[in-house]
Amino acid sequence: MNASIFLINTLFELYLMVVILRIWLQLAKADFYNPLSQFVVKATHPLVAPMRRVLPAIGSLDTASVVLAILVVVAKLIAISLVAGAAIDPVVIALFSLVAVIKKAGFMLFWMLIIRAILSWFNNGYNPIVMVIEQLTEPVMAPVRKIIPPIGGLDLSVMLVLIGMNFLNLLLSQYIPFWANV
Repeated sequence: MNASIFLINTLFELYLMVVILRIWLQLAKADFYNPLSQFVVKATHPLVAPMRRVLPAIGSLDTASVVLAILVVVAKLIAISLVAGAAIDPVVIALFSLVAVIKKAGFMLFWMLIIRAILSWFNNGYNPIVMVIEQLTEPVMAPVRKIIPPIGGLDLSVMLVLIGMNFLNLLLSQYIPFWANV
């Protein structure tokens, strides 16, 4: 049973990350022709395209992709509940799903910032993955760099953003149900 739950959780989490990347790539207006962007679009298009006919975008936010991300978590929770033989509470699943999508996006931002910081030490040439990571994280980094510019070639903005994200996570875990449990 644990192996089944692990497999279900892993597959749904991986697809959730791809769907969140699609939302993020569109919001950041990242390079559509990048190989990573092409993979994300091709992996999510079969489910997003029909939903777009019903759910129009709100500004630059693709609501079909947001709804798909929430539905992926709902499907994961229902599948795990069925395998584990647990009760299915629609209200709990709905709240948990919304919180899970937000936390997964924050988790992905955290690791992209870490990867960007590490790659900045070693990357000397053009790499399409590095370019997408920079395009995705720059909207978060640029406002912080305006407040604290790089000092002697050392960019402290990543550290400040990570501290701010950790503070926000701890603050939200006190006031939002399920936040600490996701």
